[in-house]
Amino acid sequence: MSMEIKELASSPPRSGRDLQRYNNKGFRLVVGCIPYRRNSANLSLQSHANPLEDIEVLLISSQKSPTLMFPKGGWELDEDIQFAASRETLEESGVVGKLEVKLGEWTFKSKSQDKFHKGSMFSMLVTEELDDWPEKNVRRRVWMNVKEAREACVHWWMREALEEFVYEMARPPIELDKVGKCCRNEEVKCRQSRSLKLRDDGDRSLLIDNFVAS
Repeated sequence: MSMEIKELASSPPRSGRDLQRYNNKGFRLVVGCIPYRRNSANLSLQSHANPLEDIEVLLISSQKSPTLMFPKGGWELDEDIQFAASRETLEESGVVGKLEVKLGEWTFKSKSQDKFHKGSMFSMLVTEELDDWPEKNVRRRVWMNVKEAREACVHWWMREALEEFVYEMARPPIELDKVGKCCRNEEVKCRQSRSLKLRDDGDRSLLIDNFVAS
């Protein structure tokens, strides 16, 4: 899919609402990515106790202001959610890569449109950063560590997606049982326990602080 996505770099970004997806509540469906890379200067530290020390994430500016966010946009009827996430990331930030984990779904109200949206976010390991892309002239892109990104990102729901990203990157691999199948029940219990703890703590931002050095 990367080659197919990359071919869109010379095309104008999609616009209009004719093919836009909505759910049964009338919420507009949007999808985006947290693009990330490993800082080559820190690759020798991959065995370090802090598994996020060498990771940087990519934010982009709004078309109308300098505020920063992760790339996202409308999911359309003629594409699956993975293609939509990759397309929007290419159009807005000019990177292509390997789509990884779905980080979750969030319902939020758009300030500009005064309508509810439902957003899905994925992690993406960037494999190529393009010099030219559809929205190059209306956005700037900035690489940051995750703590800087948490402070800079303007949208609360994207900050929560970043916290999910941190958890996914920091947690140990899922152990395999004797027949080679993932111990999914234990994984689900772990995630549920973590979710309850975060709600009890009342401060999800502590998750990033626990893994990123000040």
